[in-house]
Amino acid sequence: MSPSTKVQIYNQTYSLQGDLDQAYLQELVAYVDAKMRAIANMTATVDTQKVAVLAALAIADELNSLRKERGDREELLKEQAERCLTLVERALKQTE
Repeated sequence: MSPSTKVQIYNQTYSLQGDLDQAYLQELVAYVDAKMRAIANMTATVDTQKVAVLAALAIADELNSLRKERGDREELLKEQAERCLTLVERALKQTE
């Protein structure tokens, strides 16, 4: 079992256990903490649970947007690859 790591997010201490690299874990912790602080500052909400839910929604929105962008790029690359294949096939037929 991996050792427990104590982290602080939005003035709360958590003991986390897992196989994540410590530097990466600290990046995640810092990101969530910053997101929660930004949400709290924008909304003037003092309820930690509400801040956490709003931060989770903001992070989920970011993730969903990135997934959509990735899907759009993959679709574009697929279309371009198909066009290239068509051009190559035509060129090969012309050389026969």
